[in-house]
Amino acid sequence: MVHWQSRCFSRRKTQVQAPGLLPPFTMECTALESLIEMGFPQNRAEKALALTGNQGIEQAMDWLMEHENDPDLDEPYVPPQGPVLSTEEPPEGRTPEAVQGETDPTLEALGEDDNRRPLSEEEKREQTKRMMELISQKQREREEREKRESIEREKQRRKQGQELSLIRQKLQEDEMKKLAEDRRKEKMEEKLAKQRVREKIERDKAERAKKFGGCSSSSQASSPPEPVAPALVPSSPSQEPPVKREYDQCRIQVRLLDGTSLTQTFRAKEQLAAVRLYVELNRKDGDEEPFILLTSFPRRVFTEEDMEKPLQELGLVPSAVLIVAKKGNS
Repeated sequence: MVHWQSRCFSRRKTQVQAPGLLPPFTMECTALESLIEMGFPQNRAEKALALTGNQGIEQAMDWLMEHENDPDLDEPYVPPQGPVLSTEEPPEGRTPEAVQGETDPTLEALGEDDNRRPLSEEEKREQTKRMMELISQKQREREEREKRESIEREKQRRKQGQELSLIRQKLQEDEMKKLAEDRRKEKMEEKLAKQRVREKIERDKAERAKKFGGCSSSSQASSPPEPVAPALVPSSPSQEPPVKREYDQCRIQVRLLDGTSLTQTFRAKEQLAAVRLYVELNRKDGDEEPFILLTSFPRRVFTEEDMEKPLQELGLVPSAVLIVAKKGNS
């Protein structure tokens, strides 16, 4: 089957009929003129009609709307050269030559209508109006489709944003849980360390009590009894010597930085470091900075060397009041 292509280059229809061939299609010229009158460039109109098989203006309009963004849309249409072979198989019992020799009834009907009169101005306006309405409808359909696609994209964007927000929130919660677990472990380790210090203090106290108690009892057992001297009757009460009393324990009151105080009883031979350690473990004023101990009257600031001395040697027996002060503010 031979493919024929006819073109209209002006409002006036030009018909050229080759010998032995069917006349060109008047419908294509009318459709091309209508598309050009509606404002489409000639190259676009010719290409749309040719690529849609000259099936009418509506098909050409649909093709133009779908391919309006093609980069080669305004290039002139080049028809294929030579005959276009049909891919259809001939009916059973008929040869391809017989089928090729037959004429399509549709082509014969179009050939008979070659002398169709041109459209009047009223018909052209009506056809243009109908085509413009079709264009408007296609544009509305495209706008609605683009609007739906935009709404769908916005939904997808919001969904992705919500998913990212949930992931970020979960990461923050995991981080907070990890920090809380680390803090709990630190508190537990600190508590165990204080417990070990208390146990060590108790062991040291027990060892010192055992040591000093054993020495005093052995020395008393080994020393011979001294002869009792006859008591001298003093001539007057003013000449009686003062009796010095020995104390085994002392009561220490410690005033903290916030005004509260701690009171504890220690052995007289315990070191001042035991008092400092007791203050560190039992103070509740919330201050963890290093401190020093001092007395107000007589004013005395105890140094690191004094921490190794017993309370009895420092004059803190049988009772004393110590003041806590920050280092550097004494």
